[in-house]
Amino acid sequence: MTTTPWEDLVTSALLGTDRRPPAAQAPATGRAAPLALLDAAALHTVRRRAGLLPAAAAERPEPAPRDDRPPLPPAARLRLAQLLAGRSGPSPGGGRRGTAPDLTELLPQWLATANDHGYRAPASALPALLDAARARTDLRPQALAFAGARGLWLARLNAEWRFALRGAAGGVPLPGPGDTAGVRALWEEGLFAERVALLGAVRAHDPAAARELLRSTWPTERAEDRLMFLDSLREGLSDADEPFLEQALSDRSRNVRTTAAELLSALPRSALAGRMAVRAASCVGLDRAGDGAAISVEAPHECDAGMQSDGVVANPPSGRGERSWWLGQLVESAPLSVWPAKLGGRAPDAIVALPVSDDWQSELHAAWCRAAVRQKDAAWARALLGAPATPPATGAGTSSIAERSKLLSILPVDERAEWVAGFIAAHGLSEAFQLLGVCAVPWSGPLGRSVVDALDIARDAGSYPWSFSGVMGLAERCLDPAEASRLEILTAAPDEPEGASPGAGGYWSEAFQRLVATLRLRGTIHRELSPTAPEPVPPPGSKGPGPREEAGPPCSIRTTEGGAVR
Repeated sequence: MTTTPWEDLVTSALLGTDRRPPAAQAPATGRAAPLALLDAAALHTVRRRAGLLPAAAAERPEPAPRDDRPPLPPAARLRLAQLLAGRSGPSPGGGRRGTAPDLTELLPQWLATANDHGYRAPASALPALLDAARARTDLRPQALAFAGARGLWLARLNAEWRFALRGAAGGVPLPGPGDTAGVRALWEEGLFAERVALLGAVRAHDPAAARELLRSTWPTERAEDRLMFLDSLREGLSDADEPFLEQALSDRSRNVRTTAAELLSALPRSALAGRMAVRAASCVGLDRAGDGAAISVEAPHECDAGMQSDGVVANPPSGRGERSWWLGQLVESAPLSVWPAKLGGRAPDAIVALPVSDDWQSELHAAWCRAAVRQKDAAWARALLGAPATPPATGAGTSSIAERSKLLSILPVDERAEWVAGFIAAHGLSEAFQLLGVCAVPWSGPLGRSVVDALDIARDAGSYPWSFSGVMGLAERCLDPAEASRLEILTAAPDEPEGASPGAGGYWSEAFQRLVATLRLRGTIHRELSPTAPEPVPPPGSKGPGPREEAGPPCSIRTTEGGAVR
């Protein structure tokens, strides 16, 4: 009997039997067209399954590699399962309200702490760990480091986890620096992530050998791989890298050329930095006419071939003037040491305080900010930041919060926290979110107190906590867990002042209860990950995990009907 092709049945189902009745070959059951269609589909499915021939057995995968890192403490193993499941407790609805901690936000911190202790991931947790890393790119570096070589072994067996093969630190033990043959073999045959890790390891031991390794295959590498390899030279960048970077200035990929120029400009003694210094100095000078000194600016009138060969991008982004675009690139690529001599021997803070003619101040200061970050010059960073209490719009330095965040990132950790604490004390939290993101975790005592005080002031004013949800989320992840007891007093619902947003007091109470609960949970997590953590107490009637559960087989897998590994 001739049967209706499966594709025709699918078409009828998608379009509807009124618009596309089943073909005449469909079994005539005397039933309505929709039911006849389902009957035909069922018959077709049974026939196809009955005639299915067994596939040839696939080659058995190699055994999972050993992982000699110490196992997780039992309590931490149970906590990992809870975090991967994302169980945060019941919520009363209406958005992210309630008092239960948000477990999904604590997973990155848990992974970082576990990696600091050098623990290995339980074999049974690897599938869920890889699924979490696939769904959240922010988890990938820590998750793949925790999964280790076994995680990469498993990722090779499931196409959904192939991202790990390009994003991990390596799936096989790296050869020693003296193993020339092993280094060469892995460099030529290894996965991209393994090659990046190998390049970093060789560079840490012998930078010249790493450059030679990179040079040996450079012409045959893909553009995106050349860019990633070049970017890895940021770590340990030195004057010895200049010849290789100069060659990369003529690369056929614009992104590679731009990155090479950026790295060369971070070397104040490089030839490119010298060329940029001459160009930038010809555009910026000291004008002593009139009342006091001022900085005069004459932006370039063209972007010549020499500028473009040194990485200057000729075409500005939409809405940006050509001359200001070219000026910014020249100034940010010039060594900052040029300016004291060019501008009357002044120190960075005195230079930043000088007025700039013809409304060029914001453009010039923004370029100096980029140069300070690129060259990691703390003195210029302090000058461009200015005093934290000074209103951003009237200060001598930059008023951009994004630029201030980058400048703060090159200051020492304690100084960074002190500056942000002073900024919050003077200006509140409205512009502090981005600044807090560059501060070390856990926050220092003064910084944590300034954030809590500002939140308390907002609560007393009757503001809605939604306006501060970003800062509150940061506080949950970044405040020192030891602060939980001190914050307990803020969990009570406050009296709502006249003119306050309706119901704001209840929202603030829940927000502070969640903050306290999260801090206490973070404290518990740190204790659970301690090498001397106590055994967990299983719930009544449950059976706790035995030693076999942790040890387990080398790594067990199962496949779905389609053959995917889970």
